[in-house]
Parts: sequence; C-alpha cells; structure tokens
Amino acid sequence: MAAPPLFDLTGKTAAVVGGASGIGEAVAIGCARQGARVMCLDVNDDAARKVAARATEAGCACEAGVLDIRDAAAVDLAFDGVAARHGLDIVICTPGINVRKPILKYSDDDVARVIDLNIKGNFNVLRAAGRIMTARRKGSIILFSSVRSQVVEPGQSVYAATKAAIVQMVKTAAAEFGPLGVRVNAIGPGVIETPLTAPIKANKEWYDAYAAKSVLNRWGRPEEMVGPTVFLASDAASYVTGTVLFADGGWLAADGRFTPPGM
Repeated sequence: MAAPPLFDLTGKTAAVVGGASGIGEAVAIGCARQGARVMCLDVNDDAARKVAARATEAGCACEAGVLDIRDAAAVDLAFDGVAARHGLDIVICTPGINVRKPILKYSDDDVARVIDLNIKGNFNVLRAAGRIMTARRKGSIILFSSVRSQVVEPGQSVYAATKAAIVQMVKTAAAEFGPLGVRVNAIGPGVIETPLTAPIKANKEWYDAYAAKSVLNRWGRPEEMVGPTVFLASDAASYVTGTVLFADGGWLAADGRFTPPGM
C-alpha cells in the first residue's frame, strides 16, 4: 500500500485566523485544497464567508466565523466550538498590524494598538489552541512572525518588537506543549503583497527598494506562503517544532544590495 502524501491534510480540521484576506485567505484555500476541513475566522464576517465559499469549491468543507483575537473569551469560545463539532488539529494565526512611525512620534495609543493585536492576540490564540490540543495530545499551531523579528528599519520599533515576541512565544510553547504531542512553529515572511503592505506598494521608490532587497528581486505573493504553512501543518513536519521558517525571498541571506565588481 502506498504511503499517503506527506502534505495531505485529509481528515484534519484547520482553523485559519485572519482567513478573510491576504496571507490568511491564501492559506485557508490552500489547506482546503490539501483536504482539510477549514474554519475561516476573521473580524470581517462577509469577507470570511466569501473565502469559505471559495475554499469549499476547492474541494473540502469550509465554514466561516467572526473572531477578534484581542478578545480572549471569544477566542476560547470559537476554538471550543470548532473542537466540539469537528476536532481541532491545526490552528494558523495570520493577523498583524503595523504603525510606521519614529519612536519619538509614537503615542501611547499607537503602542497599545500594535501590542494588543500582535502580542496579546497571538497569545490568546496560542493559549486557547494549546489548551485544546494538549488535552487531545496532538496538533500543530502556526503563528506568523516576520523578517522584522531579525532586522529592522526606521519606523518599525513596536512592530519589530512584537514579531520578535511571537518567535519567543512559539519557542516557549513548543517546549511546554511538545511533551504532550503538540508542535508549535512560526512563519517569517518577507515583504508580501497584502492589504498591510498596500501603502508601500503605492510608493514606487519604496516598493522597488523592497523588491531589490530580496535576492529574487521581487515581492512575494500571498499564495507563496501556502507551501511553508501546509508543510508545518502536515505530517511532513512531524519532527519540526519551536522553529521559524523564513519565507522571505532571501531577504535575510544577503546583507546589502551592492554587487562587487567582477561578480
């Protein structure tokens, strides 16, 4: 008998948080195409329902629900509901916010906005998913960090700090949940064309500079995050936990844009 495909998610249930747009949308549809039952969760109910319909067309059952990850009780309720109906094998959390300002221009409200979603929200997801999965002694949790967890530029102080915090939360959760059969990892995208990066795309000089920073000389597409995410969700990554998979077009591999003469 042939072994099942390594990336097959048939029979598994995946909750994709932030699934209504950008990377989350691509990942929700990608998981459905690999056979998973997908729960598309987002603050935008109408958009989440549309993605759920598309994912269902991709070949597997998909539902939609409203969720604001800043509300810990709502996260618990949503995950408990999915687990009660279908089980909960995979949780993928993609939302993030960035306020691009110099440190000296940051207001207290700016700091709170970024921290509440990027740290507290992701922690709420991690804790709720971990509670359910450790009791079942299986599961895969995937959070989204960024190259900004490693390198920065002016205006990225709080955002970069939160993306580094996600890495450390993932490592700690992997250490705590691993003995109970649960894997926890992060994806570290480079610059991806999503609603979050729309202001950069609107500025040609800025857009071109980011493209040049990638060794592939281009931005990434949301669908290019599907492969890394499905890998971490699947049995192909059965011995992978506590790590960050950077899908950044080589952004972190090269330390500058200058090519020495003769190269």
